[in-house]
Parts: sequence; structure tokens; C-alpha cells
Amino acid sequence: MTFTIQMCGKLFEHTFVISHDLGMAARFLTLSDVAELLNIAPAQVYTLVRTGALPAIKIGARGQWRVEDRVLESFIQQLYSSTAEFVTQNPR
Repeated sequence: MTFTIQMCGKLFEHTFVISHDLGMAARFLTLSDVAELLNIAPAQVYTLVRTGALPAIKIGARGQWRVEDRVLESFIQQLYSSTAEFVTQNPR
């Protein structure tokens, strides 16, 4: 997957390669995958999931967390909206 993010007027592009070969794009991401995409610590992703800020599912006998790729995209869009609102309400 390739993500393009605009921050401070600059475009940043990151190509994310999923380590397992499924012959198709993975629908569900591990918390580590999400952390890498957002460039934050896995513990921060875990906190987002546990607080309900980032919807996820718990699957398997060991209860491993997974985030659907579409849910992550929606989460990112919500962050853009809330950031834009913050900037509007808090000009320099």
C-alpha cells in the first residue's frame, strides 16, 4: 500500500510492504503494521484501540488485535478533519 500524507505543506509518501505474501493486499493490519504506517509506537496504537479511538477486532485463540485497512483510512481522515478544525480555531 502507498500512503501520501500532507503535513506542513509538504507531501510525504510511504510505501508499506506487507511481509507475508497473500497474492493480494491484506485487509487486516496488525497493531505493529498500523504503528509503522502512522510512524508511532505500537503502544500508542494499542492505547488508541483500547480507548475505542481506533476500531479494531480481537481474533484468534491468543486474542490478537487487527485493524481493517478501510477503518485505518477513515481514522486518518477523521484526524485530518479534527486537525483542520483545531488550526482554524487556534490561529498562530
